[in-house]
Amino acid sequence: MDLSTKYLGMSLPHPMVAGASPLSDEIDMVRQLEDAGSAAIVLRSLFEEQIVREEMANIRYQDGNNESFAEAASYFPSPELFVMGPDEYLNHLRRVKEAVRIPVIASLNGCTPGGWLSYGRLMEQGGADALELNVYHAALDPEKSGAEIERETVLMVREVKRSVKIPVAVKLSPFFTSFAHFALQLDREGADGLVLFNRFYDADIDVQELQVTRALHLSDSSELLLRLRGIAALAPRAKGSLAVTGGVHTALDVVKSTMAGAHVTQMVSALLKNGPGHLRKVRRSLEEWMEENEWSSLTEMRGNMGVDKAPNPEAYERANYMMMLQSWEGI
Repeated sequence: MDLSTKYLGMSLPHPMVAGASPLSDEIDMVRQLEDAGSAAIVLRSLFEEQIVREEMANIRYQDGNNESFAEAASYFPSPELFVMGPDEYLNHLRRVKEAVRIPVIASLNGCTPGGWLSYGRLMEQGGADALELNVYHAALDPEKSGAEIERETVLMVREVKRSVKIPVAVKLSPFFTSFAHFALQLDREGADGLVLFNRFYDADIDVQELQVTRALHLSDSSELLLRLRGIAALAPRAKGSLAVTGGVHTALDVVKSTMAGAHVTQMVSALLKNGPGHLRKVRRSLEEWMEENEWSSLTEMRGNMGVDKAPNPEAYERANYMMMLQSWEGI
């Protein structure tokens, strides 16, 4: 049974990767993830705002985005609430690399071009095998067009790619106007991989206290469907690697992701709920399912359910949409 795959130029024994989460904050837990069989580990993100705030403490911030940053900083958590600041993050990265033999992927999270992107080079120097550039853009400014947001994202990718030699994967949200077109533009610009999708943690309203509230809801397998759609649209044309994150909990989730065209599946909520040992359980279930269904490798499975299997993917989706609207009876 061959579960091997390639991701960002790295040969992995299987596609199950521990995605960015607090599980990577402690060295003992990182070792547990490796022992449980995680093919690689993505560290939690270092945020643009953290880096800029530290720079502002040493020198007056002169970037053109200073006003927008000042407003963002008024909402941003105080530094002591973060497990790691920029320097601590780099030190932790070095310690993780010394502790495990599997690939370690560092993560930068931001939404504007700027000097903070230089931390990609420092992460490379700290031993990161690859970098995940997490583009988390809320896109709520009515003065900023979708084209401008896309242009800034392209500039970010170009800047990071110029500064590092390690592979760079770009983690995206599903809310770009023409997602497939833009994602493939990043692929042509040199992104070594695309990670689908960011999870947005929406705020709620307490109508009694008249306050905005926050609540963390972990994913379940139902969230996978949006990721399958995105991966299937890109798989026939993307030159780089493709990763699914969000909604991967079971062996069948891994199978579906692979059939859509993914090279790896990142698991976060499933590991937070069930612990690192869940990786071992899913891998065993994956092997059993493949044997029962006579699949000898993931390579032969990959992409066999991509959108290129439909003569006209957009017409197929429209037809599916109309049929689903008529199928409510009996639910």
